Amino acid sequence: MAKVIVIGGGLGGLPTAYELRHLLPKEHQVTLICDRPLFTFVPGLIRVALNLNKLENIQLDLAKLTKRYGIKWILGKVTDFNPETKQITVDENQIVDYDYVAIATGASFAFDAVRGLGPEAGYTHSVCTPNHALEARTAWLKFLDNPGHLVVGAMAGVSCFGPAYEFLLMAERELRRRGLRDKVSITFITPEPYLGHLGLDGLSNSRELTETLVKKRGIEIATNAEIIFVDAETIGLADGPKIPFKYAMILPAFRGVKFIEKVPSLANEKGFIPILPTYEHRQFSSVYALGVSVALPETKQDCGLGLPKTGQMTEAMGLAVKHNIGVRLGVIADNLKTPTLEAICLAEFGNTGIIYVAAPVLPDAQTGKRRYAYALQGYWVNWVKAGFEQYFLLKMKLGWGLPWFEILGLRILFGLSLLKNCDGVQEKAVNKS
Repeated sequence: MAKVIVIGGGLGGLPTAYELRHLLPKEHQVTLICDRPLFTFVPGLIRVALNLNKLENIQLDLAKLTKRYGIKWILGKVTDFNPETKQITVDENQIVDYDYVAIATGASFAFDAVRGLGPEAGYTHSVCTPNHALEARTAWLKFLDNPGHLVVGAMAGVSCFGPAYEFLLMAERELRRRGLRDKVSITFITPEPYLGHLGLDGLSNSRELTETLVKKRGIEIATNAEIIFVDAETIGLADGPKIPFKYAMILPAFRGVKFIEKVPSLANEKGFIPILPTYEHRQFSSVYALGVSVALPETKQDCGLGLPKTGQMTEAMGLAVKHNIGVRLGVIADNLKTPTLEAICLAEFGNTGIIYVAAPVLPDAQTGKRRYAYALQGYWVNWVKAGFEQYFLLKMKLGWGLPWFEILGLRILFGLSLLKNCDGVQEKAVNKS
């Protein structure tokens, strides 16, 4: 019997646990470890922060789901991790052994890199966690009673810009809907070299569509901007200007979570996990990683931009991890797989939306080109995103990971493939532990 552990019960961890449970015979144990009792559909937190939806509408009980679908459930925080002995410590005292582990923890947040940033010890808000979204909503409702200057943006090093754009344009629409827009000036701060860059560059008409939409709304823009401090009333940029605010939502850069950073050979300097194309750790073949916790190349810009890791990319990584663990255990007689990292992002922008497609996210190393990349705009994008949210929550309730018809739909509608063979690459980590 093999013991397979998934750490993290979010957009990557729960679907991967489902996929493993469906694939592996019953004699193999699948365990999910998570420090939160509820699954949260994180993209929905923007609407929660703007009081457009209730938090409970995008959450599910992990204990019930795991029990229903034959997955062992451990509620607790991983405090130590030893890839040499294949042991995980939960809440300082519970030791869990494993044969294979998939790390899908997401990230921690680098608020402390900028003085005054963040909801805990600073003056800005975030939509990264349920608690952040609830705090942001409380402050937003107060702001609506006494509006002033609104600032939305991202600090240097951010890898996923979509939530900043969504919050910006959804908040602007709410202000217009409430008849408050003429009382509020809005500034958008981003380290991107231009609007619609998204940490990717080269997304066809992304720049044109995004810039046109933001400028049409009368929003002031600061690109190539690095936030260096925040105080109670202003945000300071590296090139000198101070921007006043009454309400600010600033996305943080990501780091690896603490237990990963504590293991010297497990992660890079930012706490992200270096992987082979199989998504095995480069040194420990029993360790796999997916989602935000994975180390991928970063875009080189003055302020530093991370490479986005979308929810769909994360699910594809989980699909590869499931497949490759199955091959290692002899359950599947097939080639090892790697995710293509072809991605789609649905962004709700108030009374319209934009869909961004990059196939793949990482351009070809030799040509510098993608198979294709484009953006499309229309209110229909909002309908599709709302429908996908309900679909995702439904499939989590039903115990589905990434079902065949979803994979087929991505191929038919957008030409996206999720996995490919690992031909011609190193297929085993150097340490067989």
